[in-house]
Amino acid sequence: MKPFFTRLKFAGVVAVSAVFLLVVSCGGSDDDDAPTPNLAARTVYTMTNAATGNEVIAFRRAEDGTLSRIAAYATGGNGLGSTEISPATPQDGVDVLASQGSLFFTPNKRVLLAVNPASHSVSSFLVAGDGTLTRADVKPSGGRQPNAIGARNDLVYVANVGDTSNSFASNISGFTLDGNGVLTPIAGSTRSLSTPNAQPASVVFHPNGNLIAVSELTANRISVFPVGAGGTIGAPVVNASAGPGPFGSSFLSNGRLFVTEAPMGASGATSSYNVSANGTLTAISGSVANGQVATCWTIPTPDERTLFVSNTGNGTVSSYRINTDGSLTLLQGVASPLEGPMSGAVDGGVSEDGRYLYVMNSGLGSITAHRIESNQNLTKIQTLSGQGIPALGGEGLLVR
Repeated sequence: MKPFFTRLKFAGVVAVSAVFLLVVSCGGSDDDDAPTPNLAARTVYTMTNAATGNEVIAFRRAEDGTLSRIAAYATGGNGLGSTEISPATPQDGVDVLASQGSLFFTPNKRVLLAVNPASHSVSSFLVAGDGTLTRADVKPSGGRQPNAIGARNDLVYVANVGDTSNSFASNISGFTLDGNGVLTPIAGSTRSLSTPNAQPASVVFHPNGNLIAVSELTANRISVFPVGAGGTIGAPVVNASAGPGPFGSSFLSNGRLFVTEAPMGASGATSSYNVSANGTLTAISGSVANGQVATCWTIPTPDERTLFVSNTGNGTVSSYRINTDGSLTLLQGVASPLEGPMSGAVDGGVSEDGRYLYVMNSGLGSITAHRIESNQNLTKIQTLSGQGIPALGGEGLLVR
């Protein structure tokens, strides 16, 4: 993650000031929202974000959790390479999109979606039973520099980050998605965030599908949009974040929202919220600190009892217990040291069986695999480098 406020860059351990795998649990009773039962292949996906042709790389996940490459699939668009999506974040090539959800599965895992920030487009892929991909569509994203995606059933929303050519006007824009993976823009669905330069970091659907929450990294706000007929959205309820630098976010199946934070000059943290029907957030646990820096992705386990978060500044993973009332208790500030403070730990995901945790190291071009023990401790089992993963600028991680 690239927090707006602070990230530590280490050459030794030297600090430099600056600042959802989105994993979203989209419960629901309709069939389109249920996982496809015959998708038995165990796979992991990441994105190169290459400026000369973006690709999604697929990996086979063995029974023991280790990864081996399947193939790379062109998105039909371009990424940013090591160029930052915004001058508001450190210009060092680590987590250049500053977002959770640059790669996203539809809840039934039949379609994979990817952003192409330099081409201002979004791509869709059909996911075969063996985990291989077939590109289905590429469409303009409805704004400039898309960096995050959220989806529920046949509805997709993309967050776009403004740039100097349009005064950093950021927005979210909606699409319908058919069974062939074709995206169709929804007329009148594009909405600005709380301010023109409020940089989005994640966009997630409430499990009921009636609300969309967007964390605004540079504005310290969480905007919650009502979803109306035909997938259009109304004006947002703008909520103050419980702590500065709201970034990654996930809804649980009970409708509670979890958001990571990267406060300037202080410990990274995570907050939990109750969400009212009109989009007003009420903090349950506000800014539960983990003692790390630049807290990034929210990674709930499938049983929704544990929340892992990645810390880009330290290159670590922290763990929290999710209590029955939605409050958070820090379990381990450093549940895993990953590959060291320069690793740039960003995106992560847990396997559907809850046995393995994977983290993308954007500063080293590698993926670290862990076994999740019965006590929720992590045991590192593999660090996979190369295989087409770029040394800098890689983004996104999806696990099934």
